[in-house]
Amino acid sequence: MNATPLAIPDVVLFEPRVFGDDRGFFFESFNLRNFEAATGRKANFVQDNHSRSAKGVLRGLHYQIQQAQGKLVRVTSGEVYDVAVDLRRRSPTFGHAVGVILSAENKRQLWVPEGFAHGFYVTSDYAEFLYKTTDYYAPEHEQCISWDDTSLNIEWPLDGEPILSQKDSLGKPLIDAPVYE
Repeated sequence: MNATPLAIPDVVLFEPRVFGDDRGFFFESFNLRNFEAATGRKANFVQDNHSRSAKGVLRGLHYQIQQAQGKLVRVTSGEVYDVAVDLRRRSPTFGHAVGVILSAENKRQLWVPEGFAHGFYVTSDYAEFLYKTTDYYAPEHEQCISWDDTSLNIEWPLDGEPILSQKDSLGKPLIDAPVYE
């Protein structure tokens, strides 16, 4: 597995070695030793989530200000543009965003550590999205930053207006949102 730190070095892109032939393919989707070596941290994933979304759905930018969640995310069907935003006030990359294409075809995974907001936009007809989290979902601590906050400079590959949940349509601009100290 190849691990590449992105423009925000704590966010790591994992690209597996895929072994394929006329029968199909095989790849190792998670290896604790490799993950810990690439991220420099111990992993303790406590929850796995699976969602399916239609083309044009934008989910995020979500985070939990308490019970912060690190997320290891991947797509098993379809394609998304996946985004992480650094919300650690003392970080030199505070308020910066990185985005990558994750798809069933490229089999990439993205590590989004605690202290980041996370979101994705579905670019295919639909996408199935899986992620491991380092803490449990706690709706009482959940926050949402506006996906279209211009201060974040996210270049979403939109095809028309995105489809948002009620919660996501109420996201706050970064300047008004609680962040990690």
